[in-house]
Amino acid sequence: MLKGIGVSEGIGIGKALVIESHDIKFDSYAIRSINEELERYHKAVEKFIIRTKEMANNIATNASEKEAEILFGHIIMVKDPYMQGEIESLIKSGQCVEYAVSKICDSFISMFSSVDDELTNQRATDVLDIKNSLLAILLNIEEINLKDAPPETVVVADVLTPSMTSGINSENIVGIITENGGATSHSSIIARALGIPAVLSVDNALQNIKNGNTVIVDGNKGDVIVSPSKAAFAEYSKKQFQYIKQRNELKKYKNAPTVTADGDKKLLFCNIASSDDALKAKECTAEGIGLFRTELMFLEKDRLPTEDEQYTEYKRTALTFRHKPVKIRTLDIGGDKIIPYLNIEKEENPYLGNRAIRYCLKQEDIFLTQLRAILRASIYGKIKLMIPLVTCIEEVQAVKKAIEAAKEQLKENKKCFEENIEVGIMIETPSAMMIADILAEEVDFFSIGTNDLTQYIMAVDRGNDNVSYLYSAFHPSVIRAIKHIIESGHKAGIPVEMCGEAASDPLMIPLLIAFGLDEFSVSAAVTLKTRRAISKWSKAHAKKVAENVLKMKSEKEIVNYLKQEAESCGSIL
Repeated sequence: MLKGIGVSEGIGIGKALVIESHDIKFDSYAIRSINEELERYHKAVEKFIIRTKEMANNIATNASEKEAEILFGHIIMVKDPYMQGEIESLIKSGQCVEYAVSKICDSFISMFSSVDDELTNQRATDVLDIKNSLLAILLNIEEINLKDAPPETVVVADVLTPSMTSGINSENIVGIITENGGATSHSSIIARALGIPAVLSVDNALQNIKNGNTVIVDGNKGDVIVSPSKAAFAEYSKKQFQYIKQRNELKKYKNAPTVTADGDKKLLFCNIASSDDALKAKECTAEGIGLFRTELMFLEKDRLPTEDEQYTEYKRTALTFRHKPVKIRTLDIGGDKIIPYLNIEKEENPYLGNRAIRYCLKQEDIFLTQLRAILRASIYGKIKLMIPLVTCIEEVQAVKKAIEAAKEQLKENKKCFEENIEVGIMIETPSAMMIADILAEEVDFFSIGTNDLTQYIMAVDRGNDNVSYLYSAFHPSVIRAIKHIIESGHKAGIPVEMCGEAASDPLMIPLLIAFGLDEFSVSAAVTLKTRRAISKWSKAHAKKVAENVLKMKSEKEIVNYLKQEAESCGSIL
């Protein structure tokens, strides 16, 4: 048995397809013309961008915007002025384009690989993918594509790059094994989005697994069994059957209301990043959109999206859900979301810097353009405006003034909009949490963003392996913060939703029910699982559990207790 990290649950049984890692080989040559060589480079970049956009759109449709962002990030990197300048300089010095691309990309790979941080290391994989794709275009080499893999295939590789995974079909690929990568790698993100069992960081996988071997992938435990015995095959086939049975059980929740065991009605929304995602959310019977991340429109272009382009996206989403809520979050960039053409000044602490609403309030033209687009689309459905990373009441007041200014501009141009559009804020900072009672008097709803809220309360960079063990929404301080936010919202008579990962966590759900959370907003992939988990808890049971949790002193004690209670009521599949 081989061991690794289980990053996508389930049992996969199939035949191994081993993808050997290799560098594309080429011979350097004396160039005839610098201009011709520069033209070859620019044409290769142009072709790369077209191909990558197609792959990203495919992933956005079949997986999710989060995965598509990875590939749009490749477009941003390949157009980076510094990288392009370095490659062009080598070509102008007389080097062939293949050598220039390889040399500069290798220097970036070396730089990113040397940093002791998993997320930064992942950038090395990004650049390797860009390098191999550009070289393949220049040398007319066909790239590896898993789209045509035979049924019941288990993919085995050193690492799966985004371009490889863009064509993965979950009907054919039943498991993924890689020697490298962790929970935040591209392979794991794709696997989870498509529901494919995956085990990563398996030492010597390429040595121990041969093409055609029967392989069992246990994504729950991180186990890989090569050429299993009859007994092991039978045991895991039974486990696989149970897993499929559980998945089929979720289907009965597809058109069911979202209610607790004793009939308390909740609303279950989806998080999306495009109008295409909205169609998927509707398919899984979401009761609205709790978070429309608008960054993808900005990330996928090399310029600012126009007002009409934004309006069209928002209108399509509103029409998809008609009279159901669609909460559109204004541009949330900064931190890990960098858009080169905006020329945002580099900061020492980007997560604590000029990001989200702080940036938008300083960039009036960009902000007003987005507000006008959202307002124009509001006549086609139940659109609500949501403001990210609010810190103080002055920001809320400034946003309200900007909305009124956008309305006046639309009136001048005789454009229709919903005059009484609701405006809410995301509670993601400790300061906003502490004055939630004050902020509640100014807005129409709250949305708790647990990912950032946890990071800021715990003073932890969740991408830093040295301190990531401290990052947990189950820390007593985070749980008390969530309770306080919900109570503050309800005291002011406004609804409260949660749109962070914790909203779909079966261990967190009883606490959210007990605290009175009104709306859960989750990814489309876990909508039915969340609805099922909510249905297993009565308010009385949840309140008893919450009372006990609030007396506990450590994250470990809380998690262990919640696991026992969740298992006892059957809320964990």
